[in-house]
Amino acid sequence: MLIKGYLDGPLVAGESLLARPGFWPNHLLAMCGDGACAERPVPEWFGDDGADVDALSEVLFDPERWPVFRVPAEDGPGAVVIYRNLVGDYGTDYLLTHPDGSRAQQIAGREGDAPGIGLTWHELVRIADNPPAAADSAQDGAVRLLLLLPLLADVDLPEAARERITVALTATRAPQDTAATTADHLLAHLERRSRHDPTWESPLSGSRTAGQRSGTP
Repeated sequence: MLIKGYLDGPLVAGESLLARPGFWPNHLLAMCGDGACAERPVPEWFGDDGADVDALSEVLFDPERWPVFRVPAEDGPGAVVIYRNLVGDYGTDYLLTHPDGSRAQQIAGREGDAPGIGLTWHELVRIADNPPAAADSAQDGAVRLLLLLPLLADVDLPEAARERITVALTATRAPQDTAATTADHLLAHLERRSRHDPTWESPLSGSRTAGQRSGTP
């Protein structure tokens, strides 16, 4: 797998990891590290335990294999999530992809919590709900939504957002009796970040250009 700007990285398709126990705590719990959550973040929010998380983290953060998760959209720009496992420079990069696959531009990176440019709720749902008919990529709407959830930067979320995230969590094995609370924890972080970080803008709005890396996924 080749993506311009990552040619020195051993990129591998990561979609097979999405159903593995421990994936969602590894991907989402870092969002709750800023103190906005009233409770200590734990893997059990997602139906997993510490052993699950530790076992999968060895795969997700392997310097010799950088998992790539592709989230193209049928009707417009999609996204790619790259676990950048460069020794001394670990992080998660989010790239916006052109509909025809001709180019990709980095819109955010996460080293703990260091976002760049975010998506509105409407943009996030559009990408999640419009997978291409045939593609080597994440296809399930719940999975697509949660993969890109760290990009959410909307200061005025609709009431339906909490329910949509709750449903996505239960669809990916989070316990039904605590999924709504988990959604609240995630939204508490996202809303706090959106309201206090003036650098957040939508990469689809045309108001700002971001592109530290570009190429073809």
